[in-house]
Amino acid sequence: MRLMIAGGGGFRVPLVYRALTSSPFAGLVRELVLFDVDPLRLAAIKAVLSSMGPSGGAPSSGHPGPAVSTTTSLADGLDGTDMVFAAIRPGGTAGRIADERVPLGLGLLGQETTGAGGISYALRSIPGMLELAREMKRRCPEAWLVNFTNPAGMVTQALVPVLGSRVIGICDSAGALVHRAARAAGAPLPEGKLDGVGYYGLNHLGWLYRLESGGQDLLPGLLADAQALSGFEEGRLFPQPFLQSLGCLPNEYLYYYYDTQRAVGAIRTMRQTRGESIHEQQSGLYPALAAAGSRAYELWDAARRSREEGYLAEAREAGEQRDEDDLAGGGYERVALGVMRALSGGTGGRAAELILNTPNAGAVPGLPADAVVEVPCVVTSDGAVPVPQDRPADAQLALMQRVKEVERLTVSAAVRGRRDDAVRAFALHPLIDSGELAVELLDGYEAAFPALRRLWRTGS
Repeated sequence: MRLMIAGGGGFRVPLVYRALTSSPFAGLVRELVLFDVDPLRLAAIKAVLSSMGPSGGAPSSGHPGPAVSTTTSLADGLDGTDMVFAAIRPGGTAGRIADERVPLGLGLLGQETTGAGGISYALRSIPGMLELAREMKRRCPEAWLVNFTNPAGMVTQALVPVLGSRVIGICDSAGALVHRAARAAGAPLPEGKLDGVGYYGLNHLGWLYRLESGGQDLLPGLLADAQALSGFEEGRLFPQPFLQSLGCLPNEYLYYYYDTQRAVGAIRTMRQTRGESIHEQQSGLYPALAAAGSRAYELWDAARRSREEGYLAEAREAGEQRDEDDLAGGGYERVALGVMRALSGGTGGRAAELILNTPNAGAVPGLPADAVVEVPCVVTSDGAVPVPQDRPADAQLALMQRVKEVERLTVSAAVRGRRDDAVRAFALHPLIDSGELAVELLDGYEAAFPALRRLWRTGS
């Protein structure tokens, strides 16, 4: 199989390569093509991959990795490709700083995928991803697109009209929640299996509501056990009495909805936003990686660990550290490769069960059939089929419906060039909820990203 990664100079690409040299994914890919518009970033990541192995400090699996090539030509990258992974970031880490700072300046949450920052990020991501999808239709129409580009749900929603069922959105946060909760409940799940799991939501907005083992739902007992909840990230994010009254475990990003004031206050007291921290780290890192020779992997892995340590820092108490398992890596790339292996028939005819972003098709009652949702799916060589879930509780469904309408308006703004829809999306988002602030937000983002003004059609 030939795999192309769009955004091949991305920081997490070595995680994909590392997984491709390990069971159960070794041998799936014969050729890995890294496509990026930035030659320096490509050179740096190629240096990291070249240094992986016993002499470069990376774990050795005993399996040779796929042949690796790089290109700045999208056409060359796509020709002959069977599978595309996409993880692009228009505007780079500097763009992320603006995504966060513009709303923070108005007293709102500044986060890259949730709230105002997520809408801004989507307005930049969707046009480039549509270009990629259209080129795929021309050059490799039978290829699958596995989308990691954020905000993953909104971007996938925009791509479905072009690629249909051949685009699947992924994120590791929902699956990680399920596996952490299962371990805490004493019934760890095998990889690629979600028997007895009930989960519904949108990307970065979902809830684990059932966790069965041996015919018994273990979730109520877990929610009543403060000590067990304290053993994993999502259990620590929310007070135990709140979780027990809620009757389910929220995705970690719901912290921004359930404890908004605390989140905004914590971010505003930090020396740097998350985006500023990552931008500072990466500005010097990429040139250093390109020149590091055999030490490139070691240098990259130290930076990766530092980056993981800072994830969701605003939600933790001073001095509280992330779990060692969460710092080890191995999240979204294993989801992506699990999807790829099932789509390619590499599971020996067995279906894989993964939480993915795909059109609803009735899986979540109360949401439109064409709404991209994040739910357990059965994946085979024919694609991903969502598994029917229970109807969400009224409050959860209302939040999902409102945020899905925000996503629909954002996609309309990006695809059709409708500035009014962008303003309406900002105004409707529950973390903004103000027409006046919506206008200020879009004005601020247009000042930060002048190219955004060129997206709008006259009279929109």
